[in-house]
Amino acid sequence: MDSPRSVPEPVAAALLRQIPPVDELLNRPGIRELEGRIGHSLVLEAARKVLQSLRETISRGSITKVSGEWLEEEILRETHAMTEFSLEPVINATGVILHTNMGRAPLAAEALAHLVRAAEGYSNLEYDLERGERGERDVHTDRLFSRLLGAERSLVVNNNAAAVFLALNTLAEGAEVIVSRGELIEIGGSFRIPDVCAKSGSTLREVGTTNRTRADDYAAAINERTRVLLRVHPSNFRIVGFTQRPGLEELAELARKHNLLLMEDLGSGCIVDLTSCGVRDELPASLSLKGGADVVTFSGDKLLGGPQAGILVGKRELMERIRRNPLFRALRVDKLTIAALEATVSIYLQGRLDSIPALAMMRLSKESIALRAERLAKAISAQPGFSAMLRDGESIIGGGSTPGQTLATSLVAIRHSQHSAAKLEAMLRRQKPAIVGRVEQDEFLMDLRTVTENQDGKIAQAFEKVASRQ
Repeated sequence: MDSPRSVPEPVAAALLRQIPPVDELLNRPGIRELEGRIGHSLVLEAARKVLQSLRETISRGSITKVSGEWLEEEILRETHAMTEFSLEPVINATGVILHTNMGRAPLAAEALAHLVRAAEGYSNLEYDLERGERGERDVHTDRLFSRLLGAERSLVVNNNAAAVFLALNTLAEGAEVIVSRGELIEIGGSFRIPDVCAKSGSTLREVGTTNRTRADDYAAAINERTRVLLRVHPSNFRIVGFTQRPGLEELAELARKHNLLLMEDLGSGCIVDLTSCGVRDELPASLSLKGGADVVTFSGDKLLGGPQAGILVGKRELMERIRRNPLFRALRVDKLTIAALEATVSIYLQGRLDSIPALAMMRLSKESIALRAERLAKAISAQPGFSAMLRDGESIIGGGSTPGQTLATSLVAIRHSQHSAAKLEAMLRRQKPAIVGRVEQDEFLMDLRTVTENQDGKIAQAFEKVASRQ
C-alpha cells in the first residue's frame, strides 16, 4: 500500500514544473554577478543543492509556491555559506582565560603586527643577511630566550607534547626514563606522558607512589639502561595532603652522580613570577635551569601568552643533538609562529607584562570588571524581555594551568521572560561574532574578564538583535 502524501500528487507535480532550469537561474543578474566574483563551479554546486532541497520540500508539502526571485536569494545565501570561513572570531565570555577550545592565549598587538609583516612578503627566515648565505630559523627566537631565561640554547617545535617527544627520542631512545608515578599526567586530547614516552622509543620506569616519591626511589631504579630522570610539572592537577616530591636540586645532584640527564617538562610555561597576576606555585623556567635541569620544555600558548608552540631550552650540546634529529624538521614551526613568538618574548624582555593579553586579563581587579559589567547589565535590561544583574563569581586561568586556583570576578547574570538560559545561550552562540558564556541555575552568565572592552558594545548589539526578533 502506498504511503500517504502530504499534498495531492498533481499539486506537487505542478510545483515541480514551476522550478526553472539551472541555466535560467544562473543567468539571473545577481547570480551572474556572484559568478563573476567567485567562479562558476561553486555557484553551480550551490544552485543544485538549493534545487534538490526544494524538490524534497515540495514532496513534504511544506511549500505552495516557487519563484525565481526566492530561488535566487536561496542560491546567494547557500553560496555565501559555502564560501564563509569556518574559523571565525568568538567573544569569550566564559571567564576561562586560556580556553583550549577557543585557541588559548590571544596574541599581543605587537605579535600580530610582526606576524603580518612576516607573512605579507619575503623574510630572512633562513637567510643570514650579515654573511649573505643560508642561515637557521632558530636564531630569531634563540637569542631572545637565551637573554630572558639564561639558556645556552633553545629550539621551537609545534607544541609541548612534540617537545617532550623529540627530546626523549633524541636523548633516551632504546633506553630507560625514570619518572614518578605521581607525575604520569594526561594532557588535553588524551595525550598521556606514558604514551609520549613509548612513541619516543624510550622505556618508562615508574618510581614511588601516587602521592609520595623520594630521591631514594629514583636512585634505586637507576641501572645501566637509564639515560634520563624526567620531572613533570603537575600543571593540570593537584595532589594534596600526605605528599612528598624531591626538589629539583636534589634530582640534579643524583643525575650528576650517575652521569645521567635531568629533564623537566614545565607544561604551562611560566616565564616570570606571576604571583601578582594571581598565579601561584608556577616557578619560572629560568629557575629550572638554575636548579640543574639539562633540558626544560614548556608551551608557548599558555602562561607565556604567545602562539601555539613547544619550547625546548637547555644545554647547548643537548639542544644541538635534538636539532640534528631527523624528526625535528617534521615538528618545527613556520615563519608565522616564529614571528609571533619573537614579538611576545621581546615584550617580556621590555618588562611590559600588561601588553600580553592573557596576563593583562589575569591582573584585572574584580572592581574594574564590575564597572563594565554594571554598564552592560543596564544595556541588556533595557531590551524587552531581558533582565540582568551582577553576581560574584570566579574566573579560571585554564589551559591546564594552575588547577584549583581562581580569580575573583563580577558576573553578568541574565534571564529572559520567555526563553530558558539554554535557549538564550544557543541564540547568542549563533550571533556574528558568536558570544560564548556559561549556563548555571537557569541563568546565562558572562564574565567580562575574558572580554575586551571594545567587545562590550558588540555584546550589547547582539542582545538588541535577539530582542528585535522576538
